[in-house]
Amino acid sequence: MDAVRTHGHAHHDDHAHHPGGIMRWVMTTNHKDIGTMYLWFSFAMLLVGGTMAFVIRAELFQPGLQIVTPEFFNQMTTLHGLIMVFGAIMPAFVGFANWQIPMMIGAPDMAFPRMNNWSFWLLPPAALLLIISLFVPGGGPAAGWTMYVPLATQMGPGMDFSIFAVHLLGMSSIMGSINIITTILNLRAPGMTLMKMPMFCWTWLITAYLLIAVMPVLAGAVTMILTDRHFGTAFFNAAGGGDPVLYQHIFWFFGHPEVYIIAIPAFGVISQVIPAFSRKPLFGYTSMVYATASIAILSFIVWAHHMYTVGMPVTGQLYFMYATMLIAVPTGVKVFNWVATMWKGSLTFETPMLFAIGFLFLFTLGGFSGLVLSLAAVDVQVHDTYYVVAHFHYVMVAGALFSAFAGVYFWLPKWTGRMYDETLGKWHFWLTIIFFNVTFFVQHFLGLAGMPRRVPDYALQFTEFNVISSIGAFGFGVSQLLLPYIVIKAIRSGEKAPQRPWEGADTLEWTHLPSPPPYHSFQTPPVVK
Repeated sequence: MDAVRTHGHAHHDDHAHHPGGIMRWVMTTNHKDIGTMYLWFSFAMLLVGGTMAFVIRAELFQPGLQIVTPEFFNQMTTLHGLIMVFGAIMPAFVGFANWQIPMMIGAPDMAFPRMNNWSFWLLPPAALLLIISLFVPGGGPAAGWTMYVPLATQMGPGMDFSIFAVHLLGMSSIMGSINIITTILNLRAPGMTLMKMPMFCWTWLITAYLLIAVMPVLAGAVTMILTDRHFGTAFFNAAGGGDPVLYQHIFWFFGHPEVYIIAIPAFGVISQVIPAFSRKPLFGYTSMVYATASIAILSFIVWAHHMYTVGMPVTGQLYFMYATMLIAVPTGVKVFNWVATMWKGSLTFETPMLFAIGFLFLFTLGGFSGLVLSLAAVDVQVHDTYYVVAHFHYVMVAGALFSAFAGVYFWLPKWTGRMYDETLGKWHFWLTIIFFNVTFFVQHFLGLAGMPRRVPDYALQFTEFNVISSIGAFGFGVSQLLLPYIVIKAIRSGEKAPQRPWEGADTLEWTHLPSPPPYHSFQTPPVVK
């Protein structure tokens, strides 16, 4: 009877339950609204982190100290890293997950809609804490995004703000992951077995397990810094019997899987886009699932390849070297499968496909420089140089960001019901890929020539490549302003999207089999008699 009463009440008093205006966004439990908020938040953070990169590249445009103090420069490199990783890239893919997973598996929403709302609303305060940290006495955190001790134990209160921000971001990730796992395991449409799910759902299922496994490790590491700073412990203080290298082990046990937490959802997006624009199913679906799982498992046993220079035994270096090279195998399988999917397909090159192919070329290049760095003898030479900076930007920007752009253009018609301006999309792609390579390709040369990372000044022989890199960075940054323009233009005045915006792409988005899904989310669900 109570249920009937409350149902009747809800029926008559709709406004109490569906607030309008800004409250709609604050209180929403709708996976699409939450996905939208994640994506806009992520873009805002991309602009903030990008502004910090501008500061870095402006200072490095010429040798000598031009624009900022060395302290502020270090705060910029630190916050640029933290904001891009935790504020821009990860929330973008969580936004995709929120939008797409329920629709791809035929679920009405995420499993825990209220928790979904909370997961998102932990992010703005965390971002605020990171930005505010710049304005407290002693300035922002300046220990690098890795927050290495002993630097991190000696900073001002800005470091405490960052530690708290990391805790909030970790809580958000863990709750989001619990939600994704529960949704995928419990809410699939009848007949959709795990091995019939779209590849994007698989990549997020695997990523969510990674997040739950490693986020508490990061929380533990920064909590130990906090107690070392304020409560007299000496986890990382050699004078008190602690060990600063212990921090690096704990951090990278989180940090290496984190790289794949960023890359694996990107693989998922690419695995939806390439089959759609090749007009054929993903080649080797099963091997793709196993390769993704292998990468995730191997990511836990390679962490100390970030630490070849700390004085570990040669046998330890040897082990981490072989284990790291092993990750190249499943990654190679994935690249082969993407190329094989395109082989003899009816290819067209709309913006999402261009970004996917850009991803394929440049991510593979980043993978090769990673293979170079896996060799202990080579890494000792280029450790903490711009070669490493070039390597991980090829993986993070050409890997994750290009893939996120591909996803936005690919799914925008589905999200908004409108088409974006294809010409502008192609401009965005070409400007982005050209300026990206101008910025980061020359950094390989700087690193091989010995220019260290995280320095506000450098020797004269590095000038030319730094000038090129900085020009590329400004071009790259300005090009990104096309994206919000294209998206808002599509929402406001784009032409109406057809039922099948990418002809032939609709069934492939659902499943690796050519058979139709329970129903496609472009259509209304079939009426059950």
